[in-house]
Amino acid sequence: MSGNITFTMIKPGAVQNEHIGPILSMINDAGFRIVAMKYVKLRTTQAEVFYNIHKEKAFFKDLIKFITSGPVVAIILEKENAVQDYRKLIGTTDPTKAEEGTIRKLFAKSIEHNAVHGSDSNENAIIECNFFFSYSEKFAKDGNCMSV
Repeated sequence: MSGNITFTMIKPGAVQNEHIGPILSMINDAGFRIVAMKYVKLRTTQAEVFYNIHKEKAFFKDLIKFITSGPVVAIILEKENAVQDYRKLIGTTDPTKAEEGTIRKLFAKSIEHNAVHGSDSNENAIIECNFFFSYSEKFAKDGNCMSV
């Protein structure tokens, strides 16, 4: 099923501003199937591990502060060509440059306070799904993922 799943996280700002429902509607309307979903507040150490790829970047500390500022909604999505299709649905990281009608254009406050995270590759989708859930392709087919 490589290429048929992706991971997204609705970030604290969008959760606080009550955008979970509209974002989930857009995801469903785009043909994605929700395989697993949970509402969770990340601890600093968890956030640092999840965003480890950015640890050398200037924005890392602010990213960790933001992502731990409130609860997030972690979601595994399934659809053919999931990563690429979801990246198109969410738009570019900077909401001022995102295409009209994308999730980030509609719900992000700024590049720093982005509305959603989306996996950037098939490989990272698997890693990110496994970070939040006990995931396997069998579970995706059966519709059952185990939360960790």
